[in-house]
Amino acid sequence: MTLQKLANNRAVQMLNKAAEGKYGVLGVVSYNMETIIGAVRAAEAKKAPLQILLFPWALNYSPLLVDFAANAARKASVPITVHMDHAQDPEVIKRASQIKAEDGTPAFDSIMVDMSHYEKEENLAKTKELVALCHSRGIATEAEPGRIEGGEDGVKDTAELEGMMTTPEEVDDFVGTGIDFLAPAFGNVHGDYHGVQNIHLDYDRLASIHERSKGKVQIVLHGTNEFIPEILNKCIERGVTRVNVNKMVLSNYFEYTNKSTGKVPLTTLLEEGTRLIQEQCEGWMDAMGCSGKA
Repeated sequence: MTLQKLANNRAVQMLNKAAEGKYGVLGVVSYNMETIIGAVRAAEAKKAPLQILLFPWALNYSPLLVDFAANAARKASVPITVHMDHAQDPEVIKRASQIKAEDGTPAFDSIMVDMSHYEKEENLAKTKELVALCHSRGIATEAEPGRIEGGEDGVKDTAELEGMMTTPEEVDDFVGTGIDFLAPAFGNVHGDYHGVQNIHLDYDRLASIHERSKGKVQIVLHGTNEFIPEILNKCIERGVTRVNVNKMVLSNYFEYTNKSTGKVPLTTLLEEGTRLIQEQCEGWMDAMGCSGKA
């Protein structure tokens, strides 16, 4: 199954354009309204495409957050999609695929079918089944061949699992499940690296994965905490189309809220926090080359 199978899907169209233009689309992990508002404002200010990333945690916290993200994306003046990242429970994926935005379209433009905590054969079987379900509802899909080690807030910690880098054979296996986006493991980890000097990526492996999957899936990047522009650009040059970011756009927000909570009016806290998120998003949009690409 190739990308053309979901040619009308907005997330597929967005990452296809990124591949053609050789730039990266910012994928912002969002836990609250401030993050969503700040990211959308950044995308509109920079005339950049954007993907809002929610974890399954959002469904448990409040479906209203999903509604907010979906409708914020559709009301924006630039292309914005909503992605469920690291959906690790088949029942959650089925539930998420049924949620609709106000316009009647699926709230999630894409869902990551993350069965990486299962052994390979079960992983592939479950992925194929869930990809078919999502595709039947017009939703693009993503999967993770190999294992990206570590954990982050809202994601099952895989630190206890042996990290395995993506192999060419796994690329073929996962492309065969019908996925649209591939999240390879090539030395990247969820969570912190504890210094740029500890980021050791296998760029040759990434380039070979891209070459093997070109025209079949788009490559997306996980595990970017502490990345610098030079590292991101090396990844984009080797086929990455969406870059998932978490602390890279939230670090200034965290610093400000830690210092100011209870000391300034709540409205001020929200407004300044949102501004700081927008500012960091804009900086990374420039660095990834997606500014002006909407």
